Amino acid sequence: MVVAGAGMAGVQTAVALREQGFTGTVTVIGAEPHQPYDRPPLSKAVLLGTAEGSAFDVDFDALGIELVLGREVTGLRPADHALDTEAGPVPYDVLVVATGAEPVRLPGAEGVPGVHLLRTLDDAERLRPVLARQHDVVVVGAGWIGAEFATAAREAGCAVTVVEAADRPLAGALPPEVAAPMTAWYADAGADLRTHARVARVEPGTVLLDDGTRLPAGAVVVGIGARPATAWLAGSGVALGAHGEVVADSGLRTSVPDVYAVGDCASFPSARYGERLLVHHWDNALQGPRTVAANILGEATGEAPQVYDPVPYFWSEQFGRFVQYAGHHGAADATLWRGDPSGPAWTVCWLRETRLVALLAVGRPRDLAQGRRLIESGTPMNPTLLTDPARPLKKATTA
Repeated sequence: MVVAGAGMAGVQTAVALREQGFTGTVTVIGAEPHQPYDRPPLSKAVLLGTAEGSAFDVDFDALGIELVLGREVTGLRPADHALDTEAGPVPYDVLVVATGAEPVRLPGAEGVPGVHLLRTLDDAERLRPVLARQHDVVVVGAGWIGAEFATAAREAGCAVTVVEAADRPLAGALPPEVAAPMTAWYADAGADLRTHARVARVEPGTVLLDDGTRLPAGAVVVGIGARPATAWLAGSGVALGAHGEVVADSGLRTSVPDVYAVGDCASFPSARYGERLLVHHWDNALQGPRTVAANILGEATGEAPQVYDPVPYFWSEQFGRFVQYAGHHGAADATLWRGDPSGPAWTVCWLRETRLVALLAVGRPRDLAQGRRLIESGTPMNPTLLTDPARPLKKATTA
């Protein structure tokens, strides 16, 4: 058994195989030299220097899991059942692709001194002295990562300017009316958010916008999205989707026999939402491996494959707020609010035919916990009761 990728999805696949009774060889191959680690702390404790690392609490030796670190995968030859790496081929009986996603780079900025990404442990460690010296920082992109880095930089005492090409933060993730209240969070934290702002060029110490504005920048942090890390699969026969992701089936199997895919690098069909989902979040990388392990073991015994169709979930800590999201709002036909979005705690609920399909909770973790269960159960909701923020969500049903 070979797992390509040593992030959350890859490590959890190896652990799940052992937990579910697999006794054969398990090898996890990772491109980074570091002991496998968790990514969410990178934009928080590791970045601010309150933690030295975020290695997974997994005893790989005790589980009989072989780690091959610092080795990048370069190709796949299914006919030979071989995974190509920079150190030579690795044979496999079953392969799990868990290579995650890689950050989108800012065109023309590669190689410019002072330009950073925030995806890996090395990235976070390069940025720690930037915050410690309280540089003027320009953040390109007001998405989840941009907001989290801006939060950490303000906590460290840096002057922060965030430039966003769209008209609002989180433009690719949330509807305008939901993202709009978040705009004020930047100013409240002392960060300068500039929307409709496109980067024309990055020079050492300066970011030049397309309107001619020059922004001083002791450091530039780029957070303009991520894409599946699947270029190495070119020519392998593994079907890829429009975003470069592995197109997996409902059991997370790829188009090639004996090859599975899980985590940020793979999309899967959701019967719950009636469309294919590509989920770039931690919880997906945690949950999917259990289905992969069960289906690998079930294949050998002739069991029917398990279906992977979760309620997506993620969270973000930004500007003193705990933001949580569950579900998928793309096909919703109604948007309802619980609480005042100008206040510290509020929730947005998305319904389809009276059933809750997604919610965003700001400072209301109980709403998130109850709402996630209601999405899973498909319980019909009473819209009038649901909009009362004093009423628990579980008591806002039609029952």
